[in-house]
Amino acid sequence: MKKTENILGFIVILLVLVLGKGFLKTDLLFFRLLIGVGLGYALARAYTGFAGSVNRAYRTGSTKLMRTMMFMFFITALITSAFLFKSDPVNYNLWINPINMGLILGGFLFGFGMSISVCCASGVLTDLSAGFPRAFITLLFFCLGVFLGFPVQRTASWVRNSWFITPTGVRINEGVFLPDLFQWDGLGGYLGSLILLALFCAVVIFVSYYYEKKLKENDKYLGHGMEIQQEQITELDLKNFKPFSAETYEHIFAKPWTLKQGAVVMSIIFTLLMGVTRAGWGASTPYGIWLGKVLMFLGISAESLADFTKMSADVFKLPFFQHEVSVQNFGIIVGAVIYLLTAGKFKAIFTSELKISKKEILLYALGGITMGLGTRFANGCNVGALYTPIANFSLSGWVFLVFMIVGGIISNRIFFSPPLTSSGNLKKQGSEISM
Repeated sequence: MKKTENILGFIVILLVLVLGKGFLKTDLLFFRLLIGVGLGYALARAYTGFAGSVNRAYRTGSTKLMRTMMFMFFITALITSAFLFKSDPVNYNLWINPINMGLILGGFLFGFGMSISVCCASGVLTDLSAGFPRAFITLLFFCLGVFLGFPVQRTASWVRNSWFITPTGVRINEGVFLPDLFQWDGLGGYLGSLILLALFCAVVIFVSYYYEKKLKENDKYLGHGMEIQQEQITELDLKNFKPFSAETYEHIFAKPWTLKQGAVVMSIIFTLLMGVTRAGWGASTPYGIWLGKVLMFLGISAESLADFTKMSADVFKLPFFQHEVSVQNFGIIVGAVIYLLTAGKFKAIFTSELKISKKEILLYALGGITMGLGTRFANGCNVGALYTPIANFSLSGWVFLVFMIVGGIISNRIFFSPPLTSSGNLKKQGSEISM
């Protein structure tokens, strides 16, 4: 079975390259597909996801993923500064989001929901192959939440107007563009912004280490099983290297990446995306559009959908594989499948979460709809309101992070208490990829 999965994995890669290039109408759509595949592959192989930043800390005591996220945020912002330095930021589609009650409430709701469903806007896509019932239910209600939130996002002043605005923020959207605060630093504000980002990251890392220290002192630290495995994997034995051996195949295609390796790969992919499209990574808006397409299939006109959502009817009429971010999201699903197949893990992981209770269905539905609504109030998700804004030097990303963590902690305390015990096994909640 493992060899069969390996072969299927390479067939999927071939289909992506051949059919993707031939079927998609433009080179940019094909590029988006490849970007999505790369992101999905990296998320799956590094067994990482934004939801785990809170869940792992609360349920196992490990803050390694949170600390790795800070590393990824900083290096991505550092690389992004190379694009923006000596350029007019208006020439890029920067995500300088408003700072307002919508951001606070949206961040809280998103964190609340992602902790329940053990996935986020990108993680729900990778988890379709790693925890199908949970991910599918979450995705359905995520789509509903986004769709219901569209008119609020488009019309509500508490979502659209920012409490704080800088000059570039006014020109781009509404919000705080950090380089505007450091125009005196001699490098257009980017030196001061990077120092401030480093400080923010250092604070989160310090708090994370302090949290782990206290848990270990009280004998409550469990550790995350996959993280332990990732760090214990041995390097390839070059002394006895054979190019076509099972050991070589395992090393190249199967062994998990460390969290830091995954972060570096995603930073590189983000940079490619930024360089080609002049925009960052977004994921959640298409979910509401997908629900709209389902409603059109059931007989509701695109004009009626546009009237409700306050969006253009053309958005709903556009074919799925001509919508750039939808194609990219599809690629994320495919990328996760490719890793699991080439690693020979697809069947084992896919079947590990097929059983689901009625209570879990309700919980995952709640998680999905709160995440969906949260993305509209905050003008983005874990990538659109957190990762991309931070990489684009928007202060809004850090505000979202704080309230996402608060929402995640509260939802964990409500639904998964007590968090840690010094004896016994932790009941599995979600796949290893997202958790």
